[in-house]
Amino acid sequence: MKFGPLPLRDTLGHTLAHSFHQDGLRLAKGHVIRAEDIARLDALSVGELTVAQFAPDDVEENAAAAELAAGLAAPLIRVTEPLNGRVNLIAARAGVLRLDAGSITAFNTVDPSITIATLPDYARVSEGTMVATIKIIPYAVPRGKVEQAAAKLSADSLTLHPFRPKTARLILTRTSGFKPSLLEKGEAAVRARAVALGLSLESVETVPHTQNDIANAIRRAGVADMVLILGASATSDSNDVAPAGLVDAGGRLTRFGMPVDPGNLLFLGELAGKPVVGLPGCCRSPALNGVDWVLERLMAGLPVTHDDIAVMGVGGLLKEVPARPQPRRIRRSGKSAAPHILLLAAGQSSRMKGQHKLLREIDGVPLVRRTAERLLKSRAGGISIVINPQNAAVEKVLKGCKAQLVPARDASSGLAASLRAGINALPPEAGAVIIALADMPEVTAGDIDALINGYDPARGAAIVAPVAPNGKRGNPVLFDKRYFESLASLEGDSGAKSLIEAESDNLHLVPRGAGVLVDLDTPEAWDDWLAGRHST
Repeated sequence: MKFGPLPLRDTLGHTLAHSFHQDGLRLAKGHVIRAEDIARLDALSVGELTVAQFAPDDVEENAAAAELAAGLAAPLIRVTEPLNGRVNLIAARAGVLRLDAGSITAFNTVDPSITIATLPDYARVSEGTMVATIKIIPYAVPRGKVEQAAAKLSADSLTLHPFRPKTARLILTRTSGFKPSLLEKGEAAVRARAVALGLSLESVETVPHTQNDIANAIRRAGVADMVLILGASATSDSNDVAPAGLVDAGGRLTRFGMPVDPGNLLFLGELAGKPVVGLPGCCRSPALNGVDWVLERLMAGLPVTHDDIAVMGVGGLLKEVPARPQPRRIRRSGKSAAPHILLLAAGQSSRMKGQHKLLREIDGVPLVRRTAERLLKSRAGGISIVINPQNAAVEKVLKGCKAQLVPARDASSGLAASLRAGINALPPEAGAVIIALADMPEVTAGDIDALINGYDPARGAAIVAPVAPNGKRGNPVLFDKRYFESLASLEGDSGAKSLIEAESDNLHLVPRGAGVLVDLDTPEAWDDWLAGRHST
């Protein structure tokens, strides 16, 4: 493939390398130049274009990505249609992902233009999670390279082991003076973990923290698929009360301690072929710990041996991981709720010459209240309004509105502060967020619904934005949950523009009216808009 500028007359049939937008003519990058395009470009005095010229043996990017993804076809992993040289592989069930790191690495050494990125080995996934993505970087790659790369992959390169319904017996122990509230907290935390994995607690029993009582409780496990033990006192030795009780019950201790923090004091054993898991005290917290890794594998039917736990130390420092999933935030259905609206209304109206733009009325209703009420008529899953807690007037006019009010205490530092506050307050089931601005009077519920209709992260539409008739991108903008952390990490007053530009491959534009460009942040903008409104 040749890449570079050509005289306009020589570009017929070649692929446009960069988007073109001028005087109403819009050609997307990747567009194959036609005779009518050349005529229109010539009328605009365009002399040359940068294009990709395919060689006879080149494979177009989408065809190459689809061909390579076919080699990874495996049960419970769905392959999406190619788009912009990318094919995503999606989990069809919740479970644990296994991968052959050697074949993945070998694939990525064939040619830098041919890439695959995956989740880590043993990653826990939900239904709909992207487990891997194949991306062809240029517009085409040689046939020989595609065949070399395809030879490195097989159906065993990625495998998904689904969670299977199982039952468990939970044994809680108590010591003298042990608070009942700690028993309740421990049971609730373990139950939350179990429910998220499809593990049913068949029974819960509380016994004194003695070797004999624990042994008898283990013997009463009956037909449960596994036994979980959460002791009132931390297990500090392989001969301590709980592990010794397992041995007394006729079981076998296979591992005491794990190189994962939190989770060091776990122990693992078996009784009559069924797992017995001694839970460390950190299980009373919903935060991720080593027990989660063990339970995930057991629920997916994967073995957990002494050596399996030993290698968990690489990547096992979980205590300082800033963004780790918590069982209380895991959706039980495996499906995301409708995208949630984040309406930003914490601005200081610094350009309004002493007025507050959000409090100015339209048809007797303050702009911020009017905007919120319009967006509430959409199919979004809910709305949160970010406000400046120092502006009591805005909060007052929103009283009674069916929306969550989110204070941005550092709102004066810029737009990013509002985004950060809003993202951190999103409901746990939100699978996407729609960032809307409160000073845009013409945005409608229909605009929100159009973004929702265009949202399809599996097909490369992980960011959805409206485009006005003049070709300009407007607001609001929808972001898939994969961008929540990035949105919350922005700084200053630039908003999410840089993120959108960096993720252009995952941007999908939906045509909308000119209202997606109208914002009222100066007195002159208000005057012009009101004049135009009254003249129609």
